[in-house]
Amino acid sequence: MNLCLSCAYYVYDEEYDEYYCDCRMDEDDYWRISQSRYESCPFYRNGDEYLVVRKQM
Repeated sequence: MNLCLSCAYYVYDEEYDEYYCDCRMDEDDYWRISQSRYESCPFYRNGDEYLVVRKQM
């Protein structure tokens, strides 16, 4: 879950007042992740917009 906080797919829904994963995955992918067949989420994408800029400095 800690990686989720910095993931680009982890978005806030104002209507339900909660965060959720907005990654488009099918049921098989969701099942594999929930069964811990992955050590980390294969859909994780860093949501830090300034990461590239910091590397250039």
